Amino acid sequence: MHDIEPHFHWRDLYIASEDAQSPFFGRKYSEFHYTHQLYNFYLHPQWDAFGSSTLYGKLLFADYDEGFALMELIGEWNDTLHNDIMFLKRNVVDPLYRQGVSKFVFFCDNTLNFHASSDDDYYAEWAEEVHEEGGWIALINTRQHILDELHDARLQNYMHFGDEYNDINWRTQKPLIVFQIIDAMVDGRLKRLGE
Repeated sequence: MHDIEPHFHWRDLYIASEDAQSPFFGRKYSEFHYTHQLYNFYLHPQWDAFGSSTLYGKLLFADYDEGFALMELIGEWNDTLHNDIMFLKRNVVDPLYRQGVSKFVFFCDNTLNFHASSDDDYYAEWAEEVHEEGGWIALINTRQHILDELHDARLQNYMHFGDEYNDINWRTQKPLIVFQIIDAMVDGRLKRLGE
Protein backbone atom coordinates (compact mmCIF):
# COMPACT_ATOMS: atom_id res chain seq x y z
CA MET A 1 0.00 0.00 0.00
CA HIS A 2 2.96 2.31 0.47
CA ASP A 3 3.23 2.86 -3.27
CA ILE A 4 -0.43 3.90 -3.80
CA GLU A 5 -0.28 7.67 -4.13
CA PRO A 6 -3.23 10.02 -4.04
CA HIS A 7 -4.25 11.31 -7.47
CA PHE A 8 -1.75 14.05 -8.32
CA HIS A 9 -2.73 15.19 -11.83
CA TRP A 10 -4.78 18.09 -10.48
CA ARG A 11 -1.94 19.58 -8.40
CA ASP A 12 -1.42 22.31 -10.98
CA LEU A 13 -5.00 23.42 -10.22
CA TYR A 14 -5.29 22.87 -6.47
CA ILE A 15 -3.16 21.89 -3.45
CA ALA A 16 -5.07 21.54 -0.16
CA SER A 17 -2.03 22.27 2.00
CA GLU A 18 -1.70 25.67 0.25
CA ASP A 19 -5.41 26.54 0.53
CA ALA A 20 -6.04 28.67 3.64
CA GLN A 21 -9.71 27.56 3.65
CA SER A 22 -8.83 23.84 3.60
CA PRO A 23 -8.76 21.73 6.78
CA PHE A 24 -5.35 20.52 5.56
CA PHE A 25 -3.80 23.98 5.18
CA GLY A 26 -0.16 24.12 6.19
CA ARG A 27 0.45 20.37 6.19
CA LYS A 28 4.02 19.32 5.40
CA TYR A 29 4.78 16.12 3.53
CA SER A 30 7.79 13.89 3.09
CA GLU A 31 8.49 11.58 0.20
CA PHE A 32 10.74 9.42 2.34
CA HIS A 33 9.29 9.10 5.85
CA TYR A 34 6.26 6.86 6.21
CA THR A 35 4.23 7.85 9.26
CA HIS A 36 0.69 6.65 8.48
CA GLN A 37 -0.22 3.00 8.85
CA LEU A 38 -3.22 0.90 7.98
CA TYR A 39 -2.81 -2.07 10.27
CA ASN A 40 0.65 -3.47 9.39
CA PHE A 41 0.93 -1.59 6.10
CA TYR A 42 2.50 1.82 5.64
CA LEU A 43 0.71 4.34 3.46
CA HIS A 44 2.32 6.72 1.01
CA PRO A 45 3.23 9.89 2.96
CA GLN A 46 1.08 12.13 0.71
CA TRP A 47 -2.15 10.78 2.26
CA ASP A 48 -3.70 12.93 4.98
CA ALA A 49 -4.75 11.74 8.42
CA PHE A 50 -7.88 13.31 9.89
CA GLY A 51 -8.28 11.41 13.16
CA SER A 52 -9.14 7.87 12.07
CA SER A 53 -6.66 5.05 12.55
CA THR A 54 -7.95 3.16 9.50
CA LEU A 55 -9.24 5.73 7.00
CA TYR A 56 -7.14 8.39 5.29
CA GLY A 57 -7.83 10.79 2.48
CA LYS A 58 -6.65 13.49 0.14
CA LEU A 59 -8.62 16.60 -0.66
CA LEU A 60 -7.96 16.77 -4.38
CA PHE A 61 -9.97 19.84 -5.24
CA ALA A 62 -12.25 22.37 -3.58
CA ASP A 63 -14.18 25.13 -5.28
CA TYR A 64 -15.79 27.41 -2.73
CA ASP A 65 -17.58 29.55 -5.32
CA GLU A 66 -19.27 26.50 -6.85
CA GLY A 67 -19.59 24.85 -3.41
CA PHE A 68 -18.04 21.45 -4.05
CA ALA A 69 -15.14 19.30 -2.86
CA LEU A 70 -13.55 16.21 -4.40
CA MET A 71 -11.74 13.86 -2.02
CA GLU A 72 -10.02 10.51 -2.50
CA LEU A 73 -10.14 7.95 0.34
CA ILE A 74 -7.91 5.01 1.20
CA GLY A 75 -8.16 2.35 3.87
CA GLU A 76 -11.01 0.89 5.86
CA TRP A 77 -14.07 3.00 6.69
CA ASN A 78 -14.93 1.55 10.08
CA ASP A 79 -17.81 3.13 11.98
CA THR A 80 -18.24 0.05 14.17
CA LEU A 81 -14.89 0.19 15.96
CA HIS A 82 -13.47 3.62 15.19
CA ASN A 83 -16.45 5.88 14.43
CA ASP A 84 -14.72 7.06 11.27
CA ILE A 85 -17.76 9.05 10.16
CA MET A 86 -17.33 11.25 13.24
CA PHE A 87 -13.71 12.04 12.30
CA LEU A 88 -14.59 12.62 8.65
CA LYS A 89 -17.58 14.79 9.53
CA ARG A 90 -15.98 16.89 12.28
CA ASN A 91 -12.45 17.24 10.94
CA VAL A 92 -12.98 17.45 7.17
CA VAL A 93 -16.62 18.00 6.21
CA ASP A 94 -17.59 20.59 8.84
CA PRO A 95 -14.65 22.93 8.09
CA LEU A 96 -15.39 22.70 4.36
CA TYR A 97 -19.11 23.22 4.96
CA ARG A 98 -18.34 26.39 6.92
CA GLN A 99 -16.48 27.61 3.81
CA GLY A 100 -19.54 27.09 1.60
CA VAL A 101 -19.07 23.51 0.40
CA SER A 102 -22.34 21.57 0.25
CA LYS A 103 -21.61 19.04 -2.50
CA PHE A 104 -19.14 16.31 -1.56
CA VAL A 105 -17.66 13.67 -3.87
CA PHE A 106 -15.61 10.85 -2.34
CA PHE A 107 -13.59 8.59 -4.62
CA CYS A 108 -13.60 5.16 -2.99
CA ASP A 109 -11.41 3.23 -5.44
CA ASN A 110 -8.92 2.52 -2.62
CA THR A 111 -11.44 2.04 0.18
CA LEU A 112 -11.09 -1.63 1.07
CA ASN A 113 -13.91 -2.22 3.56
CA PHE A 114 -16.83 -0.51 5.23
CA HIS A 115 -18.21 -1.48 8.63
CA ALA A 116 -21.41 0.26 9.62
CA SER A 117 -22.54 1.22 13.07
CA SER A 118 -26.11 0.98 14.30
CA ASP A 119 -25.99 4.76 14.81
CA ASP A 120 -26.53 6.90 11.71
CA ASP A 121 -26.72 10.28 13.46
CA TYR A 122 -23.65 11.77 11.77
CA TYR A 123 -24.94 10.77 8.33
CA ALA A 124 -28.38 12.18 9.08
CA GLU A 125 -26.91 15.45 10.37
CA TRP A 126 -24.61 15.77 7.38
CA ALA A 127 -27.35 15.04 4.84
CA GLU A 128 -29.73 17.50 6.51
CA GLU A 129 -27.11 20.25 6.47
CA VAL A 130 -26.15 19.86 2.82
CA HIS A 131 -29.74 19.37 1.61
CA GLU A 132 -30.68 22.72 3.16
CA GLU A 133 -28.08 24.28 0.85
CA GLY A 134 -29.12 22.25 -2.20
CA GLY A 135 -26.16 19.93 -1.72
CA TRP A 136 -25.50 16.22 -1.63
CA ILE A 137 -22.94 13.49 -0.83
CA ALA A 138 -21.75 10.99 -3.46
CA LEU A 139 -19.49 7.94 -3.19
CA ILE A 140 -17.78 7.00 -6.46
CA ASN A 141 -16.28 3.63 -7.49
CA THR A 142 -17.28 1.69 -4.40
CA ARG A 143 -16.50 -2.03 -4.21
CA GLN A 144 -19.48 -4.40 -4.30
CA HIS A 145 -19.10 -5.71 -0.75
CA ILE A 146 -18.96 -2.10 0.48
CA LEU A 147 -22.10 -1.27 -1.50
CA ASP A 148 -23.84 -4.21 0.17
CA GLU A 149 -22.84 -2.98 3.62
CA LEU A 150 -23.88 0.60 2.81
CA HIS A 151 -27.29 -0.66 1.63
CA ASP A 152 -27.69 -2.88 4.69
CA ALA A 153 -27.05 0.18 6.87
CA ARG A 154 -29.61 2.12 4.78
CA LEU A 155 -27.12 4.90 4.08
CA GLN A 156 -28.74 5.43 0.67
CA ASN A 157 -31.10 7.66 2.68
CA TYR A 158 -28.22 10.10 3.10
CA MET A 159 -25.76 9.53 0.24
CA HIS A 160 -25.69 8.75 -3.46
CA PHE A 161 -23.88 5.54 -4.36
CA GLY A 162 -24.48 2.34 -6.28
CA ASP A 163 -23.83 0.74 -9.63
CA GLU A 164 -24.56 3.93 -11.54
CA TYR A 165 -21.79 5.67 -9.59
CA ASN A 166 -19.23 2.93 -10.23
CA ASP A 167 -16.73 2.35 -13.02
CA ILE A 168 -16.30 6.08 -13.52
CA ASN A 169 -12.90 6.97 -14.94
CA TRP A 170 -12.62 10.29 -13.11
CA ARG A 171 -8.81 10.48 -13.22
CA THR A 172 -8.72 11.40 -16.93
CA GLN A 173 -11.01 14.44 -16.50
CA LYS A 174 -10.52 17.91 -15.09
CA PRO A 175 -12.06 18.43 -11.64
CA LEU A 176 -14.83 20.78 -12.80
CA ILE A 177 -15.89 18.25 -15.46
CA VAL A 178 -15.95 15.45 -12.86
CA PHE A 179 -18.09 17.59 -10.58
CA GLN A 180 -20.48 18.52 -13.39
CA ILE A 181 -20.89 14.86 -14.36
CA ILE A 182 -21.60 13.75 -10.78
CA ASP A 183 -23.91 16.73 -10.23
CA ALA A 184 -25.85 15.78 -13.36
CA MET A 185 -26.07 12.17 -12.18
CA VAL A 186 -27.35 13.18 -8.75
CA ASP A 187 -29.93 15.49 -10.35
CA GLY A 188 -30.99 12.71 -12.72
CA ARG A 189 -29.87 14.57 -15.85
CA LEU A 190 -27.29 11.89 -16.66
CA LYS A 191 -27.33 8.19 -15.84
CA ARG A 192 -23.66 7.28 -16.39
CA LEU A 193 -20.46 8.82 -17.60
CA GLY A 194 -20.40 8.58 -21.36
CA GLU A 195 -24.12 7.92 -21.89
